[in-house]
Amino acid sequence: MSEKIKFTRNYSDLSTQEGFQFEFTCDRCGTGYRSTFNESLTGRASELLGAANNIFGGFLGSLSSGVDSFRDAAWKKAHDKAFIEAIGEMTPMFVQCPHCHTWVCRESCWNTKKGLCKECAPDLGVEMAFAQSQRSVEEIHAHAAMAEEDKNLSKEDWRKNIVASCPKCEAPLATNAKFCPECGEKLKKDDKCSSCGAKLTPNAKFCFECGNKII
Repeated sequence: MSEKIKFTRNYSDLSTQEGFQFEFTCDRCGTGYRSTFNESLTGRASELLGAANNIFGGFLGSLSSGVDSFRDAAWKKAHDKAFIEAIGEMTPMFVQCPHCHTWVCRESCWNTKKGLCKECAPDLGVEMAFAQSQRSVEEIHAHAAMAEEDKNLSKEDWRKNIVASCPKCEAPLATNAKFCPECGEKLKKDDKCSSCGAKLTPNAKFCFECGNKII
């Protein structure tokens, strides 16, 4: 009875007539490992025999069926042997998770302490560090919504007042400034008259209540 070959789904057969080689990949991270190239003597011999048959077709024509059977039987037998050797070579690099049954690389995706892949039993230190980093990013984005001088403003106020560049000279503004550091343009327009306190209309040059000039 022929030997049963135990195989996995996470491999690719790279074998040719010249030799045998297999590539095994981690189901989780995709890291791949290739087995050592195993030269096929039977494949080379069948090629040489086939070439001789082409050159001396009339003389060696009777060998045609022999070439085919040699290639089919001997090459496949050598292929199975090389596959078994490749599995033996790659086995130390991979392990099958008993929970999800995926094949993962021992180096990056296997939780040795839990005896499970890191998809089923994540590395808590890594997960905590990632969660902290995500939280820090969220806080940075929330904090960046307001510049230091706007901490006491309502959300409606800073949404309305903050500008990224000067509307006059278009110089970039590093902070939520009141005046442009390049041309001196006033960036925050008054919405109330400094003289009488009346509510000003947008872009007003004078107060419609007291006539005070708006700077």
